[in-house]
Amino acid sequence: MKKIVFGLALGLLVMQVVRSQGSTEYDGGYKVKLNEDGSKYFRIIAWGQFWAQYNDNVADDASKFNLSVRRARLLTYTQLNKKFMILTHLGLNSLNGENQSAIGTGANSQLFFHDFWGEWSYDENHQIGAGLHYWNGISRLNSASTLNFMTLDNNRQSWAVLGLSDQFARHIGVYIKGKFGKLFYNLSLDEAGTNNLQEDVAPTPDGSAIYAGRRLLGSRDAGKLVQGYFSYNFLDQESNFLPYKVGTYLGSKKVFNIGAGFLVHPNGSVVADSAGELSGEDVSVFAVDAFYDTPLGADGSAITAYAKFQNNDYGRDFALGTTYDSGNMIYGHVGYLLAGEKDKTRFQPYLSYQNRSVDAIDDSANRFGVGGNIYFTGHHSKLSFEYSNFKYGDGDSNGIFTVQAMIYL
Repeated sequence: MKKIVFGLALGLLVMQVVRSQGSTEYDGGYKVKLNEDGSKYFRIIAWGQFWAQYNDNVADDASKFNLSVRRARLLTYTQLNKKFMILTHLGLNSLNGENQSAIGTGANSQLFFHDFWGEWSYDENHQIGAGLHYWNGISRLNSASTLNFMTLDNNRQSWAVLGLSDQFARHIGVYIKGKFGKLFYNLSLDEAGTNNLQEDVAPTPDGSAIYAGRRLLGSRDAGKLVQGYFSYNFLDQESNFLPYKVGTYLGSKKVFNIGAGFLVHPNGSVVADSAGELSGEDVSVFAVDAFYDTPLGADGSAITAYAKFQNNDYGRDFALGTTYDSGNMIYGHVGYLLAGEKDKTRFQPYLSYQNRSVDAIDDSANRFGVGGNIYFTGHHSKLSFEYSNFKYGDGDSNGIFTVQAMIYL
């Protein structure tokens, strides 16, 4: 079954509105200096992604054409000196006619804090912070920035516990991060959430595990998790000031990193024996990955490539829809930025592929994507399109074509 997604007029509107905002004019965005030398400042970042969708696989009484806001975000961070920083990030996701709230409040309200943390630098290369944070473990894609994806969106299974132990890929916790030369690290001790995507599910005797350790076993035995990520920067060093990992640098840096990460949640999942007695099962996710991004010559062309192996253990035969499951995952993508001038329209075709083994069905899931980006002013104004095909076990394959328009200021 195929779904067709079109950017339509919104895409054209975005192209015209932001074409004048060339990357040479951006100059750091909305950064407000609070003293003469700029060491005290606050910065505001805003971005939006817009969809118009046509879907012929709907009920008879449902519209096949719908408009939505894929993401609308506002982020600000402030430094009053080099030792202290506070960051606030709020927004909404996938707002459409079905989940709007009548007056912007109530159960369907979409606006919430994505991040809110404070940070102290105890020396130039090492920091400690606390709050609702995005310093995730496991892999680069588990901390992907939504500002500069190369693919249309992130590989969904890379946000490995989104909605299971966290709030939309963020945990409340304390973290440390920094670097030793070219070795970067971040580690955190976090609270696991009680309310999650399986909050109304109970384990069945001798059945599969459910992610409900804190809810069913209590916060003493299942309330905390530990995660971390380490990467070695062989070429240009990336910034680790903020956790949001860049998807593609469009040839502006020479980057080759290898990384490894983990997340361990003791008693995160729960199973029931034949008598209905509950016991906890540890959740563990481990990954190794590599990221390569470099210009290919003076003509402006560049290549971006990423590869990852990830092992997911959510407990015995765990599966939640077609998104989460115990098993192994291989994922990769590669994109080629065509030659062109930096401040002119640029084109970048790409391919992506994912294969997952699924313990619960003793089978596999596969997703293939082919698409491209049209950059009008780099990531600040772009139009993306992608055709993907997904198949889970012996089910039917599902093809989707998507066009997305984005503004980033």
